[in-house]
Amino acid sequence: MEKRNDKEYVAGLIARARKAQEIVGGYSQEQVDKLSRAVGWALVQTDTVTKIAAFCQEETRMGNYESKQNKLYKKVRGVLSDINPQKTVGVVEEDPETGIRRIAKPVGVIGSLIPTTQPELCPATQGILAVKSRNAIVFSPHPRSQRTTYLVTEIMREVLKKYGAPEDLLICAEHPTMDMSREIMEQSDLVIATGGAGMVKAAYSSGTPAYGVGVGNAVVVIDETADLKQAAANVRISKTFDYASGCSCDNSIVVSSKIYDEFIECLKAEGAYLTTAEEKDKLEKAMWPDGHMLNRDIVTQPAERIGEIAGIDVPEGTQMILVEESGRGREFLFSGEKLSVVLAVYRYGEFDEAVRIVNEIHAYQGAGHSCGIQSNDEEHILKLALETKTTRVMVRQPQSVGNSGDWNNGMPFTGSLGCGTWGGNIVSENITLKHFLNNTWLSVPIKGVIPSDEELFGDVMNE
Repeated sequence: MEKRNDKEYVAGLIARARKAQEIVGGYSQEQVDKLSRAVGWALVQTDTVTKIAAFCQEETRMGNYESKQNKLYKKVRGVLSDINPQKTVGVVEEDPETGIRRIAKPVGVIGSLIPTTQPELCPATQGILAVKSRNAIVFSPHPRSQRTTYLVTEIMREVLKKYGAPEDLLICAEHPTMDMSREIMEQSDLVIATGGAGMVKAAYSSGTPAYGVGVGNAVVVIDETADLKQAAANVRISKTFDYASGCSCDNSIVVSSKIYDEFIECLKAEGAYLTTAEEKDKLEKAMWPDGHMLNRDIVTQPAERIGEIAGIDVPEGTQMILVEESGRGREFLFSGEKLSVVLAVYRYGEFDEAVRIVNEIHAYQGAGHSCGIQSNDEEHILKLALETKTTRVMVRQPQSVGNSGDWNNGMPFTGSLGCGTWGGNIVSENITLKHFLNNTWLSVPIKGVIPSDEELFGDVMNE
């Protein structure tokens, strides 16, 4: 079989996408509103959701079927809830006082790098956003989950066809290679890179404007004022959702010594198994066989399967595996992102120590992404938010289901989380509809007032 020329192949995809985008670029607000809702409606039909979830589970062997279903049902609805009222065509904002009008315009063709951990969610949410913003999007799937991304894309393309819109507004590249992904990044107008540090670095080096997301390694503090039973339930919900496939799941918890033993018992009641020192050593060798790279076989697997691989007798029904840790950094691998239901547990004395531990963990991995706190002490909550290099602090809620948008908080629904300059990203917020748009600022003359020196400089004028 003749080897494919990836540059030419991608050029063909981009040309098709650009032609489709030029057509949809002329759509009215009413047209794109209806079309984005139609795409979303197709994605939340029970038959469709079960098909995608089952297909994804079969292809990737990662996570679990129920979580994938819930993810699609919730996130698609959430994204639509956020964007339905928003305007994306023509004048979308006007301020008579400043004489400024904002005109929204599409960016063109977006190249999206899809991670193997979220091959069903990212194309679904990004596809809806692309339609709403009148952009075309070419998905570059991960080789291990390419068929899932292709399936989701084809479902959305059928909706476009049904409504008379060009199907090539949404395209999934086939038979992905590194060269193909590189060409998609270079030939697109904007890149969205959701995945590991290498992928994000490649996106920023492509020469194309890019939104990248940093590495997840969420840390949660549990202080003495927390409702311990609820806090333990929140940790379990966050840690076990889709077997920790999401970047926002709890990777470490930092627990006050005043309630440490009691909280461990609460975690055990939620299905946690606490390893011995000997079992911890076995688990580390199984998870990082070469002392560096995470073992792919343990990623997003159930606790009992991880126990089998490590040679640990994990009780039946175990939901998550606890490892007591004290150090942070490269010499302490459990302090990093584990993409598994293995949870590192730290103990702290004074709250300043808890903040320091969070920052030291993130200095090793996960800077800028997120942390959380189970507490009813407003001073502690604010101190953690003020003194950590993080873009999200989730309070008294399961982190992995709240960071990317939840009905019980005000975070925007998304599948991509910017981590600010701490995480090597250009945005420090959830990537949403506004990031899919260019803006033209229309300015007309106003009757301006020049402020006096007293108003500008105040008391420093007399010093």
